[in-house]
Amino acid sequence: MKNKGKEEIFAEEALVHSVVIYRVALRMIRNREDAEELVQETFLQAWKSFDKYEPGTNCRAWLCQILFNKVLSLRRRFAKSKYLHDADEFTLLNVAATDIISEHLTDATIIAAIDKLPDYFRSVILLTDVYDFKYKEVTKILQIPTGTVMSRLSRARTELRKTLAGFAAENGRIQPRTESFTQNANAF
Repeated sequence: MKNKGKEEIFAEEALVHSVVIYRVALRMIRNREDAEELVQETFLQAWKSFDKYEPGTNCRAWLCQILFNKVLSLRRRFAKSKYLHDADEFTLLNVAATDIISEHLTDATIIAAIDKLPDYFRSVILLTDVYDFKYKEVTKILQIPTGTVMSRLSRARTELRKTLAGFAAENGRIQPRTESFTQNANAF
């Protein structure tokens, strides 16, 4: 059996994750064109650094780590820029989208709730709950301690619970939660 070349190994190990990497980029950036560009930059960097990748390990996690580094670099560059060329574009990119509320909880509602989370919560919940990375892998991808991953995940889930409970209450799916203390005080 002949040895596989770099191109063939890269295709088998890395390129098979292009859809997942694009989805993660789109969730983090919220702009299709920028997400596509980030994915291209991610795979270009992966190709250049592929000699450092150990075949057979978790290539998806390695690619996500490269992607998150690219996202951080992009945000740093944006934060350092003193002037905005198009304030309307900035507003459109940074205002939370409001979806039409349907009668039932939909995937779009859940995605919108995730999108409303701060970046540091959203990245952890996406990697753990959506893309099924283990805490140790998320720790490596985001380069934060495992305790921080667990804490952020807990807080992200709590925020999602609150947001989705609010949605359900607004749409008559559940009764709004009242303070039990006032109910108990009135009972006496």
